[in-house]
Amino acid sequence: MSVASIHWISGPVLRARASGPFALREAVRVGPQALLGEVVRLVADEIVVQVYEDTTGLRAGTEVVGDGLPLAIRLSPALLGNIFDGLLRPLSGTGSAHVAPGMRAAAPAALAFVPRVHAGDFVTGGAVIGEATGATGRVQRCLAPPDAAGTVVRVAGAGTCLDTDPVCVLDTGGGATRELAMSHAWPVRVPRPVRARLPTTTPLVTGQRILDSLFPVAKGGRAAIPGGFGTGKTVLLEALAKGCDADVIVYLGCGERGNELAGVLEEFPQLTDSSNGRPLMERTVIIANTSNMPVAAREASIYSAVTVAEYFRDQGLAVALMADSTSRWAEALREVSGRFGELPGEGGYPAYLSSRLADFYERAARVDTLGAGEGSVTVIGAISPPSGDFSEPVTSHTKRYVRAFWTLDVKRAQARFYPAVHPLQSYAENALEFAPWWAAHGNVAWPRLRRRFLTLLDDEARLERMARIIGRDALPVRQQMTLFCAGLVNDAFLRQSAFSEVDRVCAPARQAAMMRLLDKFIDHADAAVAAGVHPDALRALPSLRPLQRMAEDIGDAEIRRLHDLEAALDREFADLLHAAESAHATDG
Repeated sequence: MSVASIHWISGPVLRARASGPFALREAVRVGPQALLGEVVRLVADEIVVQVYEDTTGLRAGTEVVGDGLPLAIRLSPALLGNIFDGLLRPLSGTGSAHVAPGMRAAAPAALAFVPRVHAGDFVTGGAVIGEATGATGRVQRCLAPPDAAGTVVRVAGAGTCLDTDPVCVLDTGGGATRELAMSHAWPVRVPRPVRARLPTTTPLVTGQRILDSLFPVAKGGRAAIPGGFGTGKTVLLEALAKGCDADVIVYLGCGERGNELAGVLEEFPQLTDSSNGRPLMERTVIIANTSNMPVAAREASIYSAVTVAEYFRDQGLAVALMADSTSRWAEALREVSGRFGELPGEGGYPAYLSSRLADFYERAARVDTLGAGEGSVTVIGAISPPSGDFSEPVTSHTKRYVRAFWTLDVKRAQARFYPAVHPLQSYAENALEFAPWWAAHGNVAWPRLRRRFLTLLDDEARLERMARIIGRDALPVRQQMTLFCAGLVNDAFLRQSAFSEVDRVCAPARQAAMMRLLDKFIDHADAAVAAGVHPDALRALPSLRPLQRMAEDIGDAEIRRLHDLEAALDREFADLLHAAESAHATDG
């Protein structure tokens, strides 16, 4: 055991003279309360420690004791359904709103264990040694630690035990044995190993039409949501957490305001998962690190969150990690870096900001796990650029590491258009790779429809600039029709309320039917204009109002009503064209 004595302290950073060997990134305990810290620098006989708790009351001469191991968290099947701080210490079920100083992990949880190995089996790292069932009734796989391997000497029988109790004993060779429990510790800054990284071919279905249909993100992919204050980043992330088709959600509130996270903590336990009717928290882990918590713990929180996500991925599950927001994490990085006396880089951030962002986002992947088949981690990070400036360092560096970029627009948010994703400033680099998936789900024409919608919205932006100068009525009829159809796509398809019982989640089948219906309307409108029909006649169609409100009025289970609406549109446009032809014949 190595010991050091504090001789300098500034906020969460202290320096201590060591009387024994310490390792870089070694976890330490500081003072009589055993505050959690981590060695971040070694200089001769001096160590520099980053403390993850409130350092008030520490003074020169206070003892620092090394653990001999890197900073790690305990991973267990009992994590699901619970709320933790940035170092995976429980915030729920403790009887207190705060984490006690020096607390390291949650109390052991009782789980029902069923073995899946037998005496004499050879177990490798990451192998499934059993299954565990908690109070919610959800069955999870118990994994051997990635660094474990050996022959099973004995294994516990089916029954209930604590997740820290030994359930399997391995003969690791040379007469040595190793006990395995349902839980195990893993260093947060070390990615968990896999057999192979796999190509991403399937989109993460978010339930948000503008994302799934125009800017999809892959399962195992990376997306960023930059947006200024009040543009709806938190509401959009919460909507994704509630409606996406991931098996497990890890929701990280990193440095956000306490009242926002209080809403999440109050709302999530009361929600029902629309896919199975079970409580949403059964598939959710919430990591809450509010802005008033120790700043150094905020820096570590994203590593804790992605390590938890990798643990569930290694069980063969699809995991979605929502990080709100990486800007607050970067601010913590900047503050701690300043206390280290490091030379600041662009925007005052440390020079290693880019590499730290890469470390985080590159842990997203679709993989072949060590022992549980295929799993994935999808990372979606919100960014809060100061004054909405997307050229600032966090946003510009993040763009290098993500494939989907969902820009939130202040003007759309001020117009109460949600989600306020700007269709011309957002992109998905690998969107066309999902064409086979959409074809298999009944939307063979998806690439064409997506391209048509984006082209129409681009034309709208160009014509709107012209209309502000000369007025809409002065535009040619065909251009007026372009603006009319683009407005219909915006209102009927891209607008989606996160608080609507019917429309807060939209299944791919309904998205495909809505796209085809709007495509049919645009075709009919083009034909009507070519036949001499004025746009005012289209505004009087009886089916226009139901078309504008189809998202709110027609749910996922009522797709047949969209087909009926399409048939009504066909009849009305046929009558309109017939009337136009008759009028031309009479004039002739």
